[in-house]
Amino acid sequence: MTPAPDPTTLGVALDTGLRLMCLAIEAPQRQRLIDYVLLVARWNRVHNLTAVRDPADMVTQHLLDSLAVITPLRRYLASRRVATPAASPPSPVRLLDVGSGAGLPGLVLAVMDPALQVTCVDAVAKKAGFIRQVAGELSITNLHAEHARVETLRLPPFDVVVSRAFSSLVDFTALTRQLLPEAGVWMAMKGRPPGDEISALPPDIRVFHVEPLSVPGLDAQRCLVWMRKQEPGSAA
Repeated sequence: MTPAPDPTTLGVALDTGLRLMCLAIEAPQRQRLIDYVLLVARWNRVHNLTAVRDPADMVTQHLLDSLAVITPLRRYLASRRVATPAASPPSPVRLLDVGSGAGLPGLVLAVMDPALQVTCVDAVAKKAGFIRQVAGELSITNLHAEHARVETLRLPPFDVVVSRAFSSLVDFTALTRQLLPEAGVWMAMKGRPPGDEISALPPDIRVFHVEPLSVPGLDAQRCLVWMRKQEPGSAA
């Protein structure tokens, strides 16, 4: 039987990872992330939310893995703000997490950046229900969950669509392209750089950056594939 999780031990592991990634965090955000792991561990005893059973491993394989995209996402959002005319009032950035499972990475991104409006979608009802439960219990007001197949989702478009090991790049972009405006971007979290998947993308989708990610304590390759719609007639 898996031992009861120790919040202090989880906090130390989280703090170590945050320090190595040079990420600052407020005390309420830190507590929400720890409480989230505790909730995953509790629900996992009854519902199969994740194959990772040990809460200590959840910190590395779930929290830190998701936190690895925070800096790249913030960098992109900063460049987006610079490109927006100063006279235009800033609008909330809408982010969709596809195949979110237990809320990864969407829930973590919502905790780390309260200015984001995050929607997690999953085809499994208990997983969407879990995300709603966490949002309510931990007062994550910028987090929403949808139980649906993403291709049937009918919502206003999102600025960023992200996935973590959801599917191939071809399927990911094909299933979500109706939810992404011309100015939006896809962020696909992958292991090794997926050269074959990139080659299989249709000509109207452009990969503009493949970014290596470093996850403290994780002995595996990680990368982030950035994509956008290719404007007709523009160079690849």
